[in-house]
Amino acid sequence: MPNITLPDGKKLSFEKHVTGLEVAEKISKSLSKQALIISVNGELKDLSFPIEKDSSVKIITNKDKEGLDVIRHDAAHIMAMAVQELFPGTQVTIGPVIENGFYYDFARKEPFTSDDLKKIEKKMSEIIDRDVKTKREVWERNKAIAHFKKIGEKYKAEIIESIPETEELSVYHHGDTWHDLCRGPHLASSSKIGKAFKLTKVSGAYWRGDSNNEMLQRIYGTCWSSKKELDDYLHRLDEAEKRDHRKLGKEMDLFHFREESPGAVFWHEKGWNLFQRLIEYMRLKQRNAGYKEINTPEILDKSLWEKSGHWEKFGENMFTSETPDEKIFAIKPMNCPGTVQVFNQGLKSYRDLPLKLSEFGKVHRYEPSGALHGLLRVRAFTQDDAHIFCTEDQITDECLSITSLILEIYKDLGFKNVLLQFSDRPQKRVGDDKIWDKAEAALLKAIKKSKLKYEINKGEGAFYGPKIDFVLRDSIGRDWQCGTLQVDLNLPGRLGATFVDKDGTKKVPVMLHRALFGSLERFIGILIENYAGKLPFWLSPSQVVVLPIAEEHNEYGKKIFKELFKEGIKCEVDLRNQKINYKIREHSLSKVPLLLICGSKEVKAKSVTIRKLGSDKQETIKFSKALVNIKSLNNLPIK
Repeated sequence: MPNITLPDGKKLSFEKHVTGLEVAEKISKSLSKQALIISVNGELKDLSFPIEKDSSVKIITNKDKEGLDVIRHDAAHIMAMAVQELFPGTQVTIGPVIENGFYYDFARKEPFTSDDLKKIEKKMSEIIDRDVKTKREVWERNKAIAHFKKIGEKYKAEIIESIPETEELSVYHHGDTWHDLCRGPHLASSSKIGKAFKLTKVSGAYWRGDSNNEMLQRIYGTCWSSKKELDDYLHRLDEAEKRDHRKLGKEMDLFHFREESPGAVFWHEKGWNLFQRLIEYMRLKQRNAGYKEINTPEILDKSLWEKSGHWEKFGENMFTSETPDEKIFAIKPMNCPGTVQVFNQGLKSYRDLPLKLSEFGKVHRYEPSGALHGLLRVRAFTQDDAHIFCTEDQITDECLSITSLILEIYKDLGFKNVLLQFSDRPQKRVGDDKIWDKAEAALLKAIKKSKLKYEINKGEGAFYGPKIDFVLRDSIGRDWQCGTLQVDLNLPGRLGATFVDKDGTKKVPVMLHRALFGSLERFIGILIENYAGKLPFWLSPSQVVVLPIAEEHNEYGKKIFKELFKEGIKCEVDLRNQKINYKIREHSLSKVPLLLICGSKEVKAKSVTIRKLGSDKQETIKFSKALVNIKSLNNLPIK
């Protein structure tokens, strides 16, 4: 007689074993209709799963993340079923749930077309309307291998052969004609999926991700709990495509990439203007907050990385070089060990703490070529790092100070919706539990004082200390993990960092790792996409273009340009023999905030006609007044 404990603590008793569906029915009829799967003692199961002993049970609906994941999982199966009904002889391989949707890899000689995707979508809808029932079976290993080989599914047979013999093999049937090897869980029938899905694209994918294997075809799809959620997502996709920083970077003449240096940015003048303006802003913010800027070498001897522990943890992601005298050097993947070396120069007292050392340090990390993505995923990037050396008693105040600074900067740059993620001690860690208690309490206090939403990632902290990650939500609802604050209870000791305490004894300082942008390159990519290229005036890589209407107005245009340039405005004068409307369109595409047009009328009145980006309206004012206004727009947003 199993006793079922519900999430709210309520208990239900049954005389014999009971299924998840029966538990839902006992609670309410409406819940039984909404139920998709169940959680039994933390494990996700089909609604038909028999519960034979006392258990904690949660009914999962489409309002739960797990519910949406299972809808997407079933949608993947139904897509594979539809493909095989439409294109007999196609083999199915692997089809998991991913963020916002699902995919399935297929082995087929002919390529799938966009018209094929429409046919597959239609067939999926038909299968959903048929409401085919789902049934789970456990198969013996040799039977499963022989079966899939017999029906020509060699990839499935290969998957089974790679599964440990001790592992249970489950096969899910959708209706009477289609089945697949799968761990589950799954919905009771196809109608539970709904119609809020869309197939989005086809791409190539190597079998098991190995370039030595056959090339397969991967069909991606997205699936949601409602039509409105689907429409919202597709709108975000459309907006994201328009905002793609790679496309806008080309239009704005900011940067490019080359095969000769994969994952490294070739900055153009305008892009470098943007890069340096961010650094200028950050330098001022950090100086006002008491940071001292340093710079450490990009190449360091292997021995230092061994002492720090990075060689063991990150060695495979480092770029290395061996000199003629057989010494091995590594290009730094992070700035921390170098900063500790700066701290170690000279005797430090408790009176010197907290000591805040910042660095715009260029780092290199080997990322697989397939993972590289414009500015968002590179191999060479600049971290806006800082390391704060402090005592255990100073952890709380410093964490509060850092959190406040990070939030100020995000607000200045237009990001007001920030989520904090707190990760506490992992199972494998270094350091005394008492120090972990202090560090975790300090970070939590900082989070709570910020009054921002936060999540707790249990056991996901670094091995050397707990951390806070700062997640930004952009203008179209996408989340970006950027800043981080980490408490390090390990590295200072490993590298011999000490200070003289009040009692005259030497002690190891706590080190706080802090990055605000994380990577300047990545953050610039996020900024471009957030603003769709229309950056705030003070940050714009090209702020003003002067447009003489005809050749006789060029001298006046050049005079205006000189005045703007003298005041530090990033500007240019377009003297090309082109029609004014052509010039306006071209510079608008380049996302220049202000266009100053000058013709005979403006020359005579010593004025300019101002056209703002995104507006068809024009305003003619004295240039002297325009200059004052433009200078004010160029001020850094620092109070």
